Amino acid sequence: MILVTGGAGFIGANFVLDWLACGNEPVVNLDKLTYAGNLQNLASLQGDGRHVFVQGDIGDKDLIDRLLAEHRPRAIVNFAAESHVDRSIHGPEDFIQTNVVGTFRLLESVRQHWQGLPPEERATFRFLHVSTDEVYGTLGAKDPAFTETHAYEPNSPYSASKAASDHLVRAWHHTYGLPVLTTNCSNNYGPFHFPEKLIPLMIVNALAGKPLPVYGDGMQIRDWLYVRDHCSAIRRVLEAGQPGETYNVGGWNEKPNIEIVRTICALLDELRPRADGQRYDGQISYVKDRPGHDRRYAIDARKIERELGWKPAETFETGIRKTVQWYLGHGDWVEAVTSGAYRDWVDQHYQQPAAQEAAAA
Repeated sequence: MILVTGGAGFIGANFVLDWLACGNEPVVNLDKLTYAGNLQNLASLQGDGRHVFVQGDIGDKDLIDRLLAEHRPRAIVNFAAESHVDRSIHGPEDFIQTNVVGTFRLLESVRQHWQGLPPEERATFRFLHVSTDEVYGTLGAKDPAFTETHAYEPNSPYSASKAASDHLVRAWHHTYGLPVLTTNCSNNYGPFHFPEKLIPLMIVNALAGKPLPVYGDGMQIRDWLYVRDHCSAIRRVLEAGQPGETYNVGGWNEKPNIEIVRTICALLDELRPRADGQRYDGQISYVKDRPGHDRRYAIDARKIERELGWKPAETFETGIRKTVQWYLGHGDWVEAVTSGAYRDWVDQHYQQPAAQEAAAA
């Protein structure tokens, strides 16, 4: 059995679904169910005895201690995190509490549990911490991609809090011997992605006839990784990664944001044409850039390929088509997660130029 934290969120839910599709080892799934955690992501597992869901916080030491004692997982996969840069700019404290304090408390519970295991179980136990390329900061247009030895230079409250959690994980290995693994991934996309991030936001807004807000000049470059490729990488690291090591996971798909948006528009023109016959890219609207917006991220994923034999199965072209098709086929899910507080938040923080001018007047 394994324990997955944050397993009702975007990447975590995809991982749980893929894990159970690939084998029969049970999963205890702990998620706080904040705005981005959604049990609808796991609806297909209802009644599946291999999946035990627990609502709770990684910072709740008593709960973590109880789950470890009761289920005795052989591994922890930690996805639990506050993850959206824009939200971290407007409310950084939640990011410190979850990503730093929560990770600390989780590590302490896991360390105490691991130290009490019989020697043979202690030798095979693993704690896999899922992190981000944003901890490395930003790259110039011609800089080499981030490797595992690149210095940490976080530029947002989100990335700073994730960097802190990475350092804690590393310290618990070097100080206490806890057998940890860390993965730093590039931008994920795919099914169940909460529509505040670029790709799902563009799809949802396009279909609703709303403006497609693009920050600044749209030339911020990201490396894009299909979420199910990320899940397969995590499985491989958990299976064969060396304790104490970090593995960068990327898709080898560097693209500027505006190209991503135009690709989505072209796919929607093909798969769900507008009733008025107009093109979706006519909805693109450039908005004021966000503070501290990193210009470029790029992951060098050669280490995980060289040492563990992993590489992504999807190209961006195949992955983005699957993603758009998934959103077109799951309107009920989209409707459920784009109502109420979500829409109010998006309208407030992705203001269009006219609204920005009025607010500044």
